[in-house]
Amino acid sequence: MTDILAELKRALEIEAEGIRELIGHLDEGFERAVRLLFDCRGKVIVTGMGKSGHVAHKVAATLNSTGTQAVFLHPAEAIHGDLGMIGPTDVVLAISNSGNTEELVRLLGPLRRIGVQLIAMTGNPLSELARRAEIHLDVAVPREACPLNLAPTASTTAALAMGDAIAVTLLSLRNFKPEDFALFHPGGNLGKKLVTTVADLMATGDRLPVVPEIMPVEAAVREVQAKNWGLTAVVDSAGRLSGAFSLGDLLRLHTRDPSLAFMKRPVSEFMTRNPQVVAPDALAARALNIMETRNIRALFVADADGRPVGVIGIYEVLKAIDY
Repeated sequence: MTDILAELKRALEIEAEGIRELIGHLDEGFERAVRLLFDCRGKVIVTGMGKSGHVAHKVAATLNSTGTQAVFLHPAEAIHGDLGMIGPTDVVLAISNSGNTEELVRLLGPLRRIGVQLIAMTGNPLSELARRAEIHLDVAVPREACPLNLAPTASTTAALAMGDAIAVTLLSLRNFKPEDFALFHPGGNLGKKLVTTVADLMATGDRLPVVPEIMPVEAAVREVQAKNWGLTAVVDSAGRLSGAFSLGDLLRLHTRDPSLAFMKRPVSEFMTRNPQVVAPDALAARALNIMETRNIRALFVADADGRPVGVIGIYEVLKAIDY
């Protein structure tokens, strides 16, 4: 009787082994391939048949979403007219574990006549595809996760991982930013995280707790309680943010001085100086990261001159971008 958990573990270990094996394959050919894709003046054509075709679909999608224009080409459709989508300034990335897939091999002559450059990603350096490509990327794995060593499993995982590695390397070379990523992902929860800014969610005007440095602590506490953010901004005579005072600060002061003599003193004596702030045009996800990292529930929003213009809370961000 099959031990289900043991079989699952065995398969995952083989898949992981295949990906780890790729690290040892990296050589100047991989670097040349990335440079060729980076310098491509046209588009990247990703092609593959069968399970490798599914991998090629995903690789093309990942390239598109990270700043490299790409399309998937079905090799069987290519020889019936779809080769017309390829121009001489394009680069073709062909994926095949065997490197001898008939439908891909039949494309080699036409691709040569078009003048397009070919990168082959295979598990067989001696294959037809590998020998006739400008650049060959070796993604061979020691074995498949399939106990019969037949069904493409570890080999497709390795090809997919290498496609991802190439895509994120290109992303780094292009200095791709979250704002760029957002242009290609306007929908769904991911889109919300990428397009929702601090300015979209922050509380402003009368909802923003602010007190001057000279205000007594007791008055600052009333401001904290009235605005219900758990803290207040403290500003200097020019209106620039110089500190923050929270209910946590009040509790610590009371523990040290139960007489509450400090309540009559200026809040500037007890405030937290140079509090963490975020810009209005920052992504809300960035504000969330700051609050989670620093274990705070609210964050002040400051303009370019250092003046507080809003406050944003962790729960409001979580609700807005559906974390």
